[in-house]
Amino acid sequence: MKTYMVGGAVRDALLGLPVNDHDWVAVGATPEEMVAAGYTPVGKDFPVFLHPQTKEEVALARTERKSAPGYRGFTVHADPGVTLEEDLMRRDLTINAMARDVDGTLVDPYHGQRDLEAKVLRHVSAAFAEDPVRILRLARFAARFADFSVADETTALMRQMVDAGEVDALVPERVWQELSRGLMEHKPSRMFEVLRSCGALARLLPEVDRLWGVPQPEAHHPEVDTGVHLMLVLDMAAQLNAPLTVRFACLGHDLGKGTTRADELPRHIAHEARSVKLVEAVCERLRVPTDCRELAVTVAREHGNVHRSGELNAAAVMRLLERCDAWRRPQRFAELLLACECDARGRTGLENAPYPQRARLQRALDAALAVDTAAVSADALARGWKGPAIGDAIRNARQAAVAAALAG
Repeated sequence: MKTYMVGGAVRDALLGLPVNDHDWVAVGATPEEMVAAGYTPVGKDFPVFLHPQTKEEVALARTERKSAPGYRGFTVHADPGVTLEEDLMRRDLTINAMARDVDGTLVDPYHGQRDLEAKVLRHVSAAFAEDPVRILRLARFAARFADFSVADETTALMRQMVDAGEVDALVPERVWQELSRGLMEHKPSRMFEVLRSCGALARLLPEVDRLWGVPQPEAHHPEVDTGVHLMLVLDMAAQLNAPLTVRFACLGHDLGKGTTRADELPRHIAHEARSVKLVEAVCERLRVPTDCRELAVTVAREHGNVHRSGELNAAAVMRLLERCDAWRRPQRFAELLLACECDARGRTGLENAPYPQRARLQRALDAALAVDTAAVSADALARGWKGPAIGDAIRNARQAAVAAALAG
């Protein structure tokens, strides 16, 4: 038996990036021999074991054969006769199909090092077409390695996969898994560019795909095109180290602009309400986690009001805070403000523009939260007030605090 380090650990080491996880492949062993050597079996779909000392995963070299549509339709074959080269051939990209021997020797049968140096994402073999998840993975890698290009033949192969309906067989959980990981990469816009280039975005997220070519008023959006604006917003979210909740909310904030009637362009009256419905549909279809869903709906509904909040008085700001459930969910309100800043700065030439609305509204919320509601309630009770009157007293105290904060 021989073991080799494979995949991302080899790639990242060659790129000079930190390596946090190691993947290993064992060649020339049976499951029984692995157990006899002290390895603990953990794999369900194929033989994977934990190393007796390091507890890192070691998989037996294996091949795969397509047996049904979608990413689950594979028959796995693992035995001592499977070579390292055969195992590497089943991998997605050449830059992920390299291995290192325990003595440090690089094993690179598919020229991954050459593609790393040329900064190219290229499929290893025609087997790439058997797993539609690989389109999403490649797009995610494009977001991580933003200066890498996609090989022309790989783009052509992905188009063929989309045309063959392979992408339609993806289950929502895997789409969300890859989408969410891609959103958290260095340059999320690249993921969407790659998905658009092969037609996959129109199948997976038609609500997003239709934004390209939709004009906006140039006075507010120098980039004009709504799809271009969305990509700038996502990259601004990455630049500001926004969490996934904020990045997903940015993705959905303007979906309603894709359904504006032609005779209403380039204005987008009431697009917020349309965006809310479309965001809810996307979340339902992809089974998006609740925290992402709730923030995305709130941002879609309220981002215009936040942008205009410099014109709002204390009473109007109070209504905004109440609609956003800011008393109970102050962290979500802070994320709403961050998403709105990403939206405002995700415009050509305005990337470094100040966004005072965020600080102003945060100051207003902090002041309202600082109100001692127990003391206000006690005072109201002492005056003989009951029920709704006590609630009104608390609201008035909060509004007074908001007014003072806005004036300060």
